[in-house]
Amino acid sequence: MDLGDVPVKMQKIVEFVKSDVAAIRTGRATPSLVENIVIKAYGGTTSMKIIELASVTAPDSQSLLITPYDQSIIGDIRRDIVGANVGLTPVLDNNVIRIAVPALTEERRLEYVKMLHTKLEDGRVKLRQVRHDKMSELKRAGEAKEINEDEQSRMEEELQKVTDKMMEAVEEVGKAKEAELMKI
Repeated sequence: MDLGDVPVKMQKIVEFVKSDVAAIRTGRATPSLVENIVIKAYGGTTSMKIIELASVTAPDSQSLLITPYDQSIIGDIRRDIVGANVGLTPVLDNNVIRIAVPALTEERRLEYVKMLHTKLEDGRVKLRQVRHDKMSELKRAGEAKEINEDEQSRMEEELQKVTDKMMEAVEEVGKAKEAELMKI
């Protein structure tokens, strides 16, 4: 018996946390601020993320430029960015959408740090849940005499090492984002 897909599941959780945390606004304009906003395009018949409907660039640190691949949905993109309530105001400018990213106040930065900690804790809970499920499976296998006690102990230690490594990865993501948020 081995750990199977546990490291893969845990890595997916870490990747999810990274992408979730990337969407938290810092004082700088980055495409990740808007690229995962879902747009109801073509009269509401299709729901797609902005990244699938347009190219998103940051020409400087205080603005974003969204260029739709299909100009007929530019109004839908603008409407749904406003509706997403992410604190950004899109402005139509010919065939592109411009978004000025305002600087963050200290109060807003602290709110984002709280949000960051919530997202990190959610990731840690998911990692612990995967560990718990595998520990239960190992315990059942030990009780059913499918594996001996030494093997069970070895696997539990290995599982804990993998969990610790993934928890560390989540912490690193959090530290980097917090430093980015608090940098003026």
